[in-house]
Amino acid sequence: MPNIEFKGSIFEVDEDGFLADPATWNWSFAEYVADLEGIKDITDEHRKVIEYLQDYYKKNGIAPMVRIMTKVTGYKLKYIYELFPSGPGKGACKMAGLSKPTGCV
Repeated sequence: MPNIEFKGSIFEVDEDGFLADPATWNWSFAEYVADLEGIKDITDEHRKVIEYLQDYYKKNGIAPMVRIMTKVTGYKLKYIYELFPSGPGKGACKMAGLSKPTGCV
């Protein structure tokens, strides 16, 4: 698997850029993905989604379904796409350091 280096941290990622080991995640990785996504600043709204995704993943071993994420965060799907232009799976889950989602996220 390839490695990426960003701000002094080295991360092992899969072929799609998702962390190989979610336990190695830190905010530098989130900043790296944000930069790739064209997100200038990680806002409190980004953090709310990222922290929710991480908590759900730690408890369940998978990413949540989109409808659960929108219900818990209170953000409509359209707004999630505004926060994470490539979507809740590719953008939000990647930024949160989750493994690549296998289903609908």
